[in-house]
Amino acid sequence: MNHISTSSINPGYHKNGSDIFTARGIFFVFVIYILASCTNVPNPVGNRNIEVVINDIPFNTDVYKRIPYTLRAWEWEKEGLKLQQIEILDYNTNATLQTIEKESFPVIHKDPLTPNGLIELDKLSHYYISIQLPVELNKTPPSKIFHKFKFRDTVKNKELTVEGGIFMPRLTEAPLAISSPVKGDNWLFINQSTNEYHFFTMFFTDRKLWRGERFAFDNIKLNDEMDDMLDGDPKVNESYFNYKDTLYAVANGTVLKVVDGRPENRGDARDIKFANLDEYAGNYLVLDIGNSRYVYYAHCVPNKFMVTQGKTVKEGDPIALLGNSGNSTGPHLHFQITDGPHLFFSNGLPFVIKKYTKIGKSETGPSSPVVYTNAMMEEQTVISF
Repeated sequence: MNHISTSSINPGYHKNGSDIFTARGIFFVFVIYILASCTNVPNPVGNRNIEVVINDIPFNTDVYKRIPYTLRAWEWEKEGLKLQQIEILDYNTNATLQTIEKESFPVIHKDPLTPNGLIELDKLSHYYISIQLPVELNKTPPSKIFHKFKFRDTVKNKELTVEGGIFMPRLTEAPLAISSPVKGDNWLFINQSTNEYHFFTMFFTDRKLWRGERFAFDNIKLNDEMDDMLDGDPKVNESYFNYKDTLYAVANGTVLKVVDGRPENRGDARDIKFANLDEYAGNYLVLDIGNSRYVYYAHCVPNKFMVTQGKTVKEGDPIALLGNSGNSTGPHLHFQITDGPHLFFSNGLPFVIKKYTKIGKSETGPSSPVVYTNAMMEEQTVISF
């Protein structure tokens, strides 16, 4: 795995002199050829297989229906192939659904994985690519999808196209619907509804592929102009608009685990040291909501939990305060739902918020309110509850 942090906040995510509010506030840590020929490979040749190994339930946002999945492919670089483009197509109509160019490729997990010093990583014999295909809400989503991988063959000096990754999205299934873990106005849920962090994060260990953070989000609160997340010294937690906001149970359940007593960072200072992987989450709570679904609230304020292990809670009950403990560069909630009781070594599950109001975009500012139900939101959508 290339990234081990639960989440982090870019300290430049506010206006300060020449610093401008950007689209990626929270972030975890051409050569031109004259083509000699072009070859199309409609079916796998030898070991040139592209297959879908993870097919998650699609979910709506305020703009798209997002179809999330992971492809596994052969190690093409060993053949001298350089990937130039990924084309995603409707299997039934052959219409192009999305074209991903070289400069916008999702993270490709391949051997050797970057060591992190905390877990033993497997040796990979395939490449793994995770994609969220966005389909506009006013369009009919494809019932069957396939891919064209377009390469430059540096050995034979020609183009090569390999087709594969045929699958049927799980369009008849609905993601889990939950209430919001926060209340109030001017919230921004980021590092979700994207091909980037958290979605691409995977752990390859003990011959298993874990993806606990796959549908996680981080959140911050903006001012009324929607162009700043703090007022004051960025090294002071109280400067951030979201610090110590109350966190709520998103569903009925039982408190499975509470980890408390860990110190907080000073704003964006990142001055906490970690002795093990678990400490990256800081102070956290795990809520068991049944049917092998576990809700994680990470980076909470120490000694401020409102519930204890074993306590039964109802949807909407206050449970903790939003903080800045663990691997964080500013106060925020790291939130995820998984199929197992471990922050990292589990599989993230898609979910939607039962109801929220879209009140603007961080790029353009406030707008007329629009209510959405059973949906997530795009990264720049500012919302209220």
